[in-house]
Amino acid sequence: MTTFPDPENRRELAADCRRCPALADARTRISWGVGADDATLAVIGEAPGAGNPDADRWRGGNHTGMAYTSRHSGRRIRGLFESLGYTPDELYFTNAVKCFPSDGSGSNREPTAEERANCRPYLRSELDAVDPTGVVPTGRHATASLLSVVDRSLDGFLDAVLTPIETDRLPPIVPVLHPSYRDVWAARLGYDAEGYEQAVGAALEAVGAGPTRDQTS
Repeated sequence: MTTFPDPENRRELAADCRRCPALADARTRISWGVGADDATLAVIGEAPGAGNPDADRWRGGNHTGMAYTSRHSGRRIRGLFESLGYTPDELYFTNAVKCFPSDGSGSNREPTAEERANCRPYLRSELDAVDPTGVVPTGRHATASLLSVVDRSLDGFLDAVLTPIETDRLPPIVPVLHPSYRDVWAARLGYDAEGYEQAVGAALEAVGAGPTRDQTS
């Protein structure tokens, strides 16, 4: 069973934030990063989805106030890394944009460049504090947002999947497919489900960011 995060491990960086009026008006809660302060991996999403307030537990970051806690994407991405042998105290999950970007009809829209820029100091602060061994953005938008932290652009996401990106400022970056689109795009990249999972693990091991904790302790 995928581990649901402990709310005590939420990294709340502000009691409130009004830098982006549209996001502040649309959100239910700010979806802060959650996980270990000394995590091996920092997993970065683009922004929280609308979520489901009626779900038993996995309601999504817009309602739980914690990144990657949705019934589908949250459980799936957390389950991927736990299946690779990472314990919950080796993982930190957050989003490049902390608030739900509503399209006005209850679904997500892509955050604007200004919204990404307004949230960037929070992401920088998290990565500096956690200082992970590896950083894993999930999907094209998250990868582009993460690279903007170091003034880099993204040229072709699929070519970047599982290809380590080295920068002067951040630990090695290993982009992965967004959990919502993993099945379709993994097949197009030539992987079945097991092969893709193994490839993620191999890419992280190659940059020295594999599981490190004693699994028997």
